[in-house]
Amino acid sequence: MTHESPAESPLALANSFVAADIAAILRENGWLDPAHEAEAALQAWLARAAELLGPHSADRAALASLLALIFGYDAAAILRDAANQAVLAREGARDVIRELANRVLEGGDVDSNRFKEIVERMKSAVPYRSRAIFHPIRVALTGRAGDGELDRVILLLDVAARLPFAVTVKSTRRRTLEFCAALD
Repeated sequence: MTHESPAESPLALANSFVAADIAAILRENGWLDPAHEAEAALQAWLARAAELLGPHSADRAALASLLALIFGYDAAAILRDAANQAVLAREGARDVIRELANRVLEGGDVDSNRFKEIVERMKSAVPYRSRAIFHPIRVALTGRAGDGELDRVILLLDVAARLPFAVTVKSTRRRTLEFCAALD
């Protein structure tokens, strides 16, 4: 699997979701604080979430499932999941996690450009490619192994962590620290 932009992904569907759909799902789950809902930065994030996640969601339930990865993160629970354990048991997975931690902890928000930079630097540091790199990254930062739609979740985390949601969104840095602490 290669790292692709949303427009290049062969698995992307037509996007039938907009910011209002994202807001409705967040409201239903208690993640959206009504007192801050009209704020411009929050509205921009909702639109970006629809843009990134909508094309990878076959239906509203799939979209809600991806959004849940942003608003709920428990490293210990992630590590108890059998599918995640299988990913982490693969050869090189811990090397990939260690390299990911080094890159994320260098600082700065993980946006599209930074994510590409992190992956490229990781490819220079470890002998692994494709799912051997991406699956451990996705487990560590989203809590689930899977395809490119999870990369889009990662791109939404750092901005969401600074916004006034009704629950705390953990940044990529905080998730990395918690994951590594739970892994040891």
